[in-house]
Amino acid sequence: MGSNKALRILLLLGLFVAVCGAALFLGRYPAPGFLPPFALRDDPIARAVVFGSRMPRILGAVLIGASLGGAGAAFQLVFANPLVEPGFLGVSQGAAFGAALSMILGAGLGPLTALSAFVFALIALLISSILARKFRYGGSVLRLVLAGISVSAVFSAGIAIIKYTADPLSQLPDITYWTLGGLSGLNWTSFRLLAPSVIVSLLLLLLLRRRIDLLSLDDEVARSLGARPEAERAFILASAALGVAASVAASGVVSWAGLVVPHVARAIVGADARASVPVSMILGALFLVVCDAAARTMFAGELPLGATVSALGAFVFVGFLASGRTRIIR
Repeated sequence: MGSNKALRILLLLGLFVAVCGAALFLGRYPAPGFLPPFALRDDPIARAVVFGSRMPRILGAVLIGASLGGAGAAFQLVFANPLVEPGFLGVSQGAAFGAALSMILGAGLGPLTALSAFVFALIALLISSILARKFRYGGSVLRLVLAGISVSAVFSAGIAIIKYTADPLSQLPDITYWTLGGLSGLNWTSFRLLAPSVIVSLLLLLLLRRRIDLLSLDDEVARSLGARPEAERAFILASAALGVAASVAASGVVSWAGLVVPHVARAIVGADARASVPVSMILGALFLVVCDAAARTMFAGELPLGATVSALGAFVFVGFLASGRTRIIR
């Protein structure tokens, strides 16, 4: 890795730490704005707010953002398609459907909900891959996008049916909250449920960065270099889906982060997965922390995180489309 890239990554890490520190003291107690750090010494309520509420929420945003950013980078490189992200392939909607189905069956928040989200995320990914091979219209990129749109639509319809049949007092509010996305309910207990799956997913993607580079090449070229494209691609996508499923189980559907963040990462360090995947994780974490801080402080009532991320993500993506910098160039 060149010195310029290393310097950019160090500056990005410094910005990430500074933003997380600022977000920890930004809120509405005791007044809107920044809480003076010395207040932690004298105010037990301030300590409870910072360490019991904001800290697990910010750490959760870090893990979820890193998972979405890393998964988006892996998806785009593996498919050599800059328009791919977990939501476009139905993974996010499949995970949300699995989580909502688990909730309406009485599982509630917990490991069973995360497991259900993961299983349906993999099912959605598998169906999208199969449909993309079956379609006879357009090129491979268009077929993949069309398959993902179709699968997402089916699972979105399933979520709508579940919401229609859910108990309006006990089940529907939680399901609606998930579909809008948000971290207001994330505490230390839910963070401990989220962390293991996401950390495993992130570590696997980091360890497999060189294989991701190989899989971004044509299958014949990858085979000549010793790769097994079908098996390795499936394992990498499953690794990414693990983190996305756990993230959806904790925060609901948060779109656009996995699409936009890898483009920014490639603009900073290039398309090489050895640099772009970890930088996508850092940027994803940074992006989600900023969006969550904006969602909980801009107005008197908290905005849905999914809406905030989509609005900012779409704005950034339009800029990349207008500049013509959306291609993956190796």
